[in-house]
Amino acid sequence: MRIVVALGGNALLRKDEALTAENQRHNIRIAAEALAPIAREHELIVSHGNGPQVGLLALQAATYKASEAYPLDVLDAETEGMIGYLIEQELINLLPADRPCATLLTQIEVDPGDPAFLQPAKPIGPFYSQAEASKLAQERGWSMTQDGKRCRRVVASPRPKRIFELGITRQPERSTPAATSEPSNRTEL
Repeated sequence: MRIVVALGGNALLRKDEALTAENQRHNIRIAAEALAPIAREHELIVSHGNGPQVGLLALQAATYKASEAYPLDVLDAETEGMIGYLIEQELINLLPADRPCATLLTQIEVDPGDPAFLQPAKPIGPFYSQAEASKLAQERGWSMTQDGKRCRRVVASPRPKRIFELGITRQPERSTPAATSEPSNRTEL
């Protein structure tokens, strides 16, 4: 059976945690430990959010001149790959060596006329005080919203029309070469 699980970006990096690779790896390890039993018995597809992570990269990109900063779609792909790599790595450490595991980056087609572009609502990045948020909104042209007692940057989140790589997920499962059933215990470099 094919099972799809969605992990939110805040599950991978909890509220008020430092935006570090170590914290994300720890949280992803917890998620992988919960998902591994499912992946042993079924075809598991993990989808994940990345709001805190893409917000961090956007902050880093903002240190460059506007003409040098990467656009959000490229930053989104970077975080999609990073998180996918960490999830894959943690699952591989917990699964038998003959159990395939791969990360697939996806691209989504959206309607450029989607009203979400006029009312950004998807929070990304860290929390700010009201004063910091006002300053960033003015200096960088960012949309900000109240989130509890603090503020966060928000970006457009238009409805997806099409997932370009969807056909790949519909490919029949291919057999893999026989391998030992011991976990690989692959760790970060």
